[in-house]
Amino acid sequence: MQIAGTEVWPKTSFGILLVVLLLFTASFAQAPATSPAAAPASSPDFYDPLPQDTGEAGLKLQLRKLQTTGRLMMVVAHPDDEDGGLLTREARGKGVQTLLMTLTRGEGGQNETGNTFSDELGVLRTLELLAADKYYGVEQRFSRVADFGYSKSPEETFQKWGGHDVPLADIVRVIREFCPDVLIARFSGTSRDGHGHHQASSMLTQEAFRAAADPNRFPEQIKEGLQPWQPKKLYIGNVCGFGATTCPDENYTIQLNTGEVDPVLGMSYVQFAVEGLKHQQSQGLGDIKVPSGPRYAFYKLVDSVVPNTKDEKGHEMDLFDGVDTSLPGLTRGVADELNDVPWLLPTLKKISGRDLSDVNSLSDNAVELRDMVERLKESDLDTPLKSPLEWALSEKQDQTEHALNLVLHLGFTAEVAPPQGAGAAPPSRAQALTPVSPGQKLMVVGKLHNGSKRYWLTIRSATLISSESWVRRVHSEHVTIAPGEDYYANFAIQVPANAPITRPYWNRNDPARDTVYEVDAKYQTLGLPPSPLHLNVEYEIAGHKGLHSPAPEFLKKKHARELPEGAIGADVRVGFRDDHGVERRIPLAITPAVSLALEPSERVLSVAEGKTSMAQAQAYSNLTGTIGGTLHLAVPNGWRSEPSTLRLSASKRGEKRQSDFTITPANLQEGRAEIRAALDSGRISYTEGYTRVTRDDLGSFYYFQPAVQHVSIVDVKVPKDLKVGYIMGAGDDIPTVLQQIGMNVTLIPAERITTENLTQYGSIVLGVRAYDTQKELVANNKKLLDFVSAGGTLMVQNNNSVGDFNSGHFTPYDAELSRARVSVEEAPVQILAPDDPVFHYPNEISQKDFDGWVQDRGLYFMDKWDDHFKPLLSCHDPNEADQNGGLLVAKYGKGTYIYTGYAFFRQLPAGVPGAIRLFVNLVSAGTAASSH
Repeated sequence: MQIAGTEVWPKTSFGILLVVLLLFTASFAQAPATSPAAAPASSPDFYDPLPQDTGEAGLKLQLRKLQTTGRLMMVVAHPDDEDGGLLTREARGKGVQTLLMTLTRGEGGQNETGNTFSDELGVLRTLELLAADKYYGVEQRFSRVADFGYSKSPEETFQKWGGHDVPLADIVRVIREFCPDVLIARFSGTSRDGHGHHQASSMLTQEAFRAAADPNRFPEQIKEGLQPWQPKKLYIGNVCGFGATTCPDENYTIQLNTGEVDPVLGMSYVQFAVEGLKHQQSQGLGDIKVPSGPRYAFYKLVDSVVPNTKDEKGHEMDLFDGVDTSLPGLTRGVADELNDVPWLLPTLKKISGRDLSDVNSLSDNAVELRDMVERLKESDLDTPLKSPLEWALSEKQDQTEHALNLVLHLGFTAEVAPPQGAGAAPPSRAQALTPVSPGQKLMVVGKLHNGSKRYWLTIRSATLISSESWVRRVHSEHVTIAPGEDYYANFAIQVPANAPITRPYWNRNDPARDTVYEVDAKYQTLGLPPSPLHLNVEYEIAGHKGLHSPAPEFLKKKHARELPEGAIGADVRVGFRDDHGVERRIPLAITPAVSLALEPSERVLSVAEGKTSMAQAQAYSNLTGTIGGTLHLAVPNGWRSEPSTLRLSASKRGEKRQSDFTITPANLQEGRAEIRAALDSGRISYTEGYTRVTRDDLGSFYYFQPAVQHVSIVDVKVPKDLKVGYIMGAGDDIPTVLQQIGMNVTLIPAERITTENLTQYGSIVLGVRAYDTQKELVANNKKLLDFVSAGGTLMVQNNNSVGDFNSGHFTPYDAELSRARVSVEEAPVQILAPDDPVFHYPNEISQKDFDGWVQDRGLYFMDKWDDHFKPLLSCHDPNEADQNGGLLVAKYGKGTYIYTGYAFFRQLPAGVPGAIRLFVNLVSAGTAASSH
C-alpha cells in the first residue's frame, strides 16, 4: 500500500530474489564476522545502520522477517510513552512488521537539554524518537494533534484537540494504510493512566479497532483509495500499573518477557530498546539503564475477531495466537473469493511445504512465486481484496532485496560531491553544500561496492529520482563489477526554481494557543517528509566462482531466462567535517536562498517605557553566488519604522547581514501587535527563517519560523533601583522579558556562584529546574540562604526531581515538594492574602491578572510546609481539592524567600500581562513592604 504523494522505488521479482537469497546464505561462512554480542549498540554516523543491522547479525534479523507475515501496531500519546522492550521483542526477535503511532510530538513538554521549546522542541523530539525507533526496529507515524501540556482528563484533551474525531481519523487512517493484525493501546484508557493524553490515546485506539473496518467512518479516506481494514486482535496496556513485576491473573491475558537475551542483539530486548531510549535526552533519559534479568510486559485482550485463544486461566502464549502469519495465511482475506483464483492457495501451500535446503525446490518456488504474482495482477479479484495481497508480496520483496544485499556484502552511498569536486575530502560544515537552494547546481555521486568474495554483478541501471518528481535521471548500464570492485554513477543536476522546500509538513500559526496542526496531505502521519533525492541501482548477479555444472534448475527454467537480480538504494546525503573534525553525512535538504529572522521574535513592551522599540532583521544567504534585495518591515497602523526600507546584498554562501530598525508605536494600549519583515529579491519575497535542529547523537531537520516579531504591550511598573541576579536552570526566557520591560537583570552562571558577590543584588531568581540541572547550585545552597538572611530576596521556581529536592533540604524551613499541578490554565485563582504587599507593589494585582494564561497554571506545587511559610494563592483543576502550595513566601532573617510552582516560564515569554505584573511584584518583594 502506498501513501498518496510518496514515491515507490523500483522493485524486482520477489520469487527470484528469495531463491537467490536462500541459495547464497552459506556465503557468510566465508566472510569473517564480528560476534553479534560484541557489537556496540551504536553507529559511527547516525544515518548509518546499527552494527546489529549489518553483516551476519543483520542477515539473521532479516531472515526472521521473511518467516512471518505478522503485523503489529502500537498507539501512544507522546515520545517516550512506548513500550520499547515489547516493540523490540516483536520487531527484532520475531521479525514482525511493527509500527509505532505517537499521537503528539511532545512539543508541550519541558526540555532538559536546553531552551528549545514548543514547535522547535517538537522537531527535536521527533528526531529523538526516530533515533530510538532504529533500535526498536519500527516504522513511525504521528497524528495532527499537539501536546498542549499536562491534562488530567480525556474530556479536556478531546476538547483541546478539536474533538475526538480529529485524532481518531488519523489512527483509522494509519490502520487502513498499515493493515495490522494486532493493535495495541499502550495505556488502559482509565484514570490509572494519569495523564489525560494517555487515557485519550487508549480510548481512541479501542474505538479505532472497529471503526477502521467501517467504510461509513471517515468515508473521505475511502474516496482517496484507502480500504477498510479490520485488525484481528486488540490489546490494552497498563493493566497492572507501570513497572509491575507481578499481576493478578484476571488483569492480563498475556505476559511477555522482554528481559530475554537475544543472541543476535547481544543483550535483552528491553536493554537494546533502552539504548534507543537514551536518545530522548530532552526528557532526561540519557543515563537510563536496565539490569539483566526477567522483565515482563502485561497486556489484556479486550476485543478480537478470531476464535477464543485463551487457556483455562484466560491467558495466551503469544500476541498472534489465533492469527495465521504464514505465507499461505495471506489468502485469509480472500477466502470467499478463492474460486476466482483457484491456483492461489494450493500454490502457496506447495511453496511453504517444500524443503528449503534443496536447491531444486528453491528454484521451483522462485518460478511459481513469480508466476503467482503475475497471475494475481491479471486476476478478476476486486481491488479491495487484491491490493493487500500484492502489497504484502511487495513488502516481502523489499525485505528480500535487503537480505540479498547483506548476503552479497554490498555497500552503497549516494552523496553530493564537495565543492572542490568528486573525490575531495569532506569540507567544513560552513563550506558543505547543505542545505542547497533552488537554482543550485550539484553533482550527485553514487558508489556501489561489491563486497562479495565470489559473485560478479552486472549493473542494469542507476536512477536518481526526487520525492516530489522534479527530477528523474536514468543511466542505463551494462557494466560488470568483479568481487571487491566499485561502480560509480555521476549525475549533474540543477535544483529547479519550483523545487519544494525541505520543511516540516505540519504547521500551526499560534503555538501558544493552537492545538491541531495543518498538514500537507501528501505526507500526513509520516515522521518527516521524505528526503528530496534518492538514488537506486538495479543489478544482476552475473555469476560466481565455483558454480558447479550442471547449473541449478532455476537457471534452466523456461520462465527464468533472466539472471537473478536485485536492487539497492539510498537517500542522497551531504558529507562534511563537524567542529570536532568528525566526518558526518546528513540528508540533502532544500531551503530558501535566504533565511530571514526578526529578533527578538517575542518582545514585551511596557506602556510606560515603550516610546520606541528595537527590531533587528537578520538575513543569511544560502547561495553560492550574489543575492540582493530590499528589506522592509510591515508595522501596525500608525506605527513607524526607521529606516522604512533598506538595501541588502550578499556575495557568497554563508554571509550574514544584520540591520537595526527603530520602531515608534502609536497610542500604546495593553494588547498584542505584530511586526513582519520581508526581503524582496526579484520576483521572490523571503519572509521566513530556518535553523537546523540536531545533536551529535541525532539526525537533523530544519525548523522554520516566519520573520515576525510578536509584540505584547503590557501596562507594568518596575522598581527603578532593584538589581536582579538570575541563575539559569534548564533554560527559559524570563530574564529577556524582564530586561525588555526595563528591569536591571544580570545572568549569573551557576559555576560562578562560589565567587560571585551576591550582596550587589537585591533579588536573586533561580530559573526553572535549577536544582535539577545545576550541581553547583546544590553545593552552594547555604550561600543563597545566607543571602536571604542578610536581607535579600530569593525566588525559587519549580523543580521536577521531587525526591532530590526534598532530600536536599534547600528551603530555609521544612517544606515538601510534590507532583501536584493545576493543568487547566483557566482554573479560577483565589488570592489568599489580599493585604500582602506582593499584591500591591509596584503593581496592583487583581482577579483579572489571571486571565489569558497559557497551557497550565502551574506544576510541582508544595503539599506540606512549615508555619513560617504563608500561602498566597489557591487554585485547583475541576473536581479536585484546592492547591495552596503553588506560591509560598516566608521571612528568613532580614530577607524574603519565595517558592513558586506557577508556570511563569510559559506565561512571560507568551506576554501574558497579569503574569508579568505578578512576577515583577514577587521579584520586588524585598522592597514591597517598605514601599507599600
